[in-house]
Amino acid sequence: MRQHALPDRQHDFAALAGFLTLCLAVGGLAGWATSTTVDGWFRTLVQPSFTPPAWLFPPVWTVLYLLMATSAWRIWRLPARPGRRRVLALFGIQLFLNLIWSFLFFAFRSPPAGLADIAALWLAILATLLAFGRLDRVAGLLLIPYLLWVSYAAALNVATVWLN
Repeated sequence: MRQHALPDRQHDFAALAGFLTLCLAVGGLAGWATSTTVDGWFRTLVQPSFTPPAWLFPPVWTVLYLLMATSAWRIWRLPARPGRRRVLALFGIQLFLNLIWSFLFFAFRSPPAGLADIAALWLAILATLLAFGRLDRVAGLLLIPYLLWVSYAAALNVATVWLN
């Protein structure tokens, strides 16, 4: 039995709340960085024909951040064993890459820098998904929509660089 200041159920709930707060905070910062130019500079770019409407991004990202948080929480809840901290570190790396994409692409107005970041992000998500899946199948599966969406976002980023 784990030794914690809080009973296990409260400790688990607090950890889930922490992962949710972390992921949604990253989403909030990314949204802020995006909002700095989305109605100005971004509108001057030639958009790929498969660009979705702007209203779609906030709800999709919210769901993805909730799935990411739940996935990381499931790994955190596992009994301590070799590799658990390493895969949670992978999660942190991909979350950081996720955050800086919005700053590179939007705030710094650099689609090429965003493209370099999203390539690293895609690899980091794949590595996290596979590592999580080895420890907890459901945790890995929860990251599949995220990888698919970032694949789509990468295609948008490539097309934006190409067209501009």
